[in-house]
Amino acid sequence: MMARDPHRFVNELDKRAIEGLMARLESRSKDVVFNRLLDRYFERLTLPQGANVLEVGCGTGAVTRSLARRDDFDGTVLGVDHSQTFIDAASRYSHYENINHRVSFTVGDAHRLDLPTAHFDAVIAHTLISHVTQPISVLREMARVTKPGGTVVIFDGDYASLTYAYPDHDFGQRMDVALADATFNNPRIMRDLPRLLPEIGLNIADAWGEAVVEIGNASYFRSFAETYASYVIQSGMIPEDSVSAWMLAQKQAMQDGTFFASCNYYTYLARRF
Repeated sequence: MMARDPHRFVNELDKRAIEGLMARLESRSKDVVFNRLLDRYFERLTLPQGANVLEVGCGTGAVTRSLARRDDFDGTVLGVDHSQTFIDAASRYSHYENINHRVSFTVGDAHRLDLPTAHFDAVIAHTLISHVTQPISVLREMARVTKPGGTVVIFDGDYASLTYAYPDHDFGQRMDVALADATFNNPRIMRDLPRLLPEIGLNIADAWGEAVVEIGNASYFRSFAETYASYVIQSGMIPEDSVSAWMLAQKQAMQDGTFFASCNYYTYLARRF
């Protein structure tokens, strides 16, 4: 069996699997690591008064809602995702948070956005580009719907750098690779953006990277392992008993305070010319 990125094929998953992905997205949105990364580019994102913002691949709407809740934001945000279940959840959560006047959600394909050209002041792809079928098509669509002078934000991980500590280093490396390949359709795409963005009419205005590291205790990488280890088993890349032993060792390390995991993440702020 080949690896199949669960987010890319979310519409083919069963209810339990979809609920697991939704739980991951929502737990991640409450994690201090997630919010630190998010706030860093929100703070550098210069928007006009009453800005019109689009989030492509919004999932359960965590990023859309986070932007709408900010005291320094007075615009509106549209979230688009290819999963009706995710969109329904995003609408419910925004209703609970009483921010419906600032956000809206719709089903759509990031590769072919049914949205007008040059319409948005900013377009955001937060951990989307690593999952899509054709990254360049998605980037072109993001550029198309952005106003001239507007900003395209691309945030994602370089998942070839993803690593968990494990006593057997050789197997640990195999598991790291399997996790990246089973979870992400494009685990190295962020390395390509300096070359790709100018080709589609985007100038890089700012870019940076940072390592997300958890040592001793885990929250961000705990949720990641608990959500995605099962997809390694499904892919057939590593036997189930070996993955289970790895998962047990990670949980024990979390209990003992000896846990270690890290991954590099990158942000690009690009202007449409």
